[in-house]
Amino acid sequence: MFEAMIAGTQAPLILFDGVCNLCNAWVRFVVRRDPAGIFHFVAQQLPIGQAIIEEYLSGASQLSSVSLVEDNSIYTESDAVFQILTRLGLPWSWLALLRIVSRRFRDACYRFIVRHRYQWFGRTEVCQVPSADIRSRFLD
Repeated sequence: MFEAMIAGTQAPLILFDGVCNLCNAWVRFVVRRDPAGIFHFVAQQLPIGQAIIEEYLSGASQLSSVSLVEDNSIYTESDAVFQILTRLGLPWSWLALLRIVSRRFRDACYRFIVRHRYQWFGRTEVCQVPSADIRSRFLD
């Protein structure tokens, strides 16, 4: 069932931690800079998010706080962030030049932030509900 929902979007799909304040801020950042609606979103805690994780991402216990499913490819950790920034266009795509830094170092920095995100930015008890004007971009 979720395969049809993903295929039906024909859009890059961002999986995010729906109870993480930092992750929700990232989603709002992307939405504001993506007026064409290129990206669609799904919280990892929702049944469809869990199904996508089980199907496409191994090691769910080590799940990245943000992942990207695009063109039958899965991007995680810093690669997901840079791939998203690239699709947002200028000036954000320039940040993707940081890919010259070794992936090992980038992902170590990413994992450090992920480990501390609830402590630094807090969390909510339930996934946030998107506003009506962007609701169609969120899978549930």
